[in-house]
Amino acid sequence: MRNGKGARVRKSRGSSEPEQLPLFQQAAPRRAGKRRKPGPKKSKQSGSPHRARPELAARHPVHVVLRVIRDVGNLRRRFAYKAIREATLTTALREDFRIVHVSIQRTHLHLIVEANDKSALAAGMQGFQISAAKHLNAAVSRDWPERRRGAVFPDRYHAEIITTPTQARHTLSYVMNNWRKHQEDRAEPMRTWTIDWFSTAAQFPGWAEYGDEPFFRRGPDTYDPLVVYQPRTWLLREGWRRGGPPISYREVPSAPRAATVHA
Repeated sequence: MRNGKGARVRKSRGSSEPEQLPLFQQAAPRRAGKRRKPGPKKSKQSGSPHRARPELAARHPVHVVLRVIRDVGNLRRRFAYKAIREATLTTALREDFRIVHVSIQRTHLHLIVEANDKSALAAGMQGFQISAAKHLNAAVSRDWPERRRGAVFPDRYHAEIITTPTQARHTLSYVMNNWRKHQEDRAEPMRTWTIDWFSTAAQFPGWAEYGDEPFFRRGPDTYDPLVVYQPRTWLLREGWRRGGPPISYREVPSAPRAATVHA
């Protein structure tokens, strides 16, 4: 396209929202040809300040938020889901750090994790981030002349210790229903979903709609669930039930209620 003076004008790559690919659909064949690798960009997102993290008791789960840089693009796509699933598979080899729930949003990840102590949390998160960055870099650079090797998570992750049944109940709803907060449930094809398949909502047996006979929802044959642990802490196993009414998958969560927020 040319402007009024005859000069060629290039359309910005960021001028349109990337299309959200259906999770269960077979990936379309990629077009041949080289893709220009973007240069490094300074992140405008502000991360958690580098203060010392408080001590962590094994009985307290943790809500973690991880943001990705703009070059990675929309995480709610098939290839990004597969990359993050590989990271959950790698992390599942640990015993002192356990991912219980995951929610994949366009620009960030929510995790609910259990760890034996502060050191196990740090080591487990480091391992997850390294694995996720490796697989996401490989995925986003499929059509680039060279593989991307830059940073994926520009900020220090935000962690919130869960200490009460009310906070546990709210965090579970907030993480698994986060797609409704971001109005992803209003777009195609997600508007036909009852739960978010870009999360571990299918592995949560406590939905109010299950009644007295909880069961695990099953996706289509082409769907590979994220690899997570069943909870071991009392707060995530049953304590959250004392924090309020049963959790409905129709809830639209508000901002999380933090009992302890730290960097």
